[in-house]
Amino acid sequence: MIGMDILQPVVALLVWTMVMWLWMYATRIPAMNAAGIDAKNLVGGEGSSLRAKLPDTVSWKADNYNHLHEAPTLFYAVAIVLAIIGQGDGFNTILAWAYVGLRIAHSIVQATINRVIIRFALYALSSLVLMALILHAGIAVF
Repeated sequence: MIGMDILQPVVALLVWTMVMWLWMYATRIPAMNAAGIDAKNLVGGEGSSLRAKLPDTVSWKADNYNHLHEAPTLFYAVAIVLAIIGQGDGFNTILAWAYVGLRIAHSIVQATINRVIIRFALYALSSLVLMALILHAGIAVF
């Protein structure tokens, strides 16, 4: 269908988000066990309350999983708008793939070495790409 190519990077980022979910729990559960945290008897609280009890490298994955539910929600919305109006192909699809690649790179950096300057650069670049997609949608809709 015309304009639907942009849905491929949308699904790719959705899949990546689930990869981060798996990575988060694959590291968090063993770390909780090693720290002597009995998940069966935990009541209330939030994931952030575990931060002091778990290694930073474990928390980084959870932080990134949360980040994948923030700015990417705008990406999903604009991509769907572009697909609906038949503008989700060509350059917009290239931009969408660039956005996804930058977000995946951001995830890998945050989940491993977590160098803030690198994360910021990747986040800033992905935000510029997102702004371009929003601009293109705005031009087409208005």
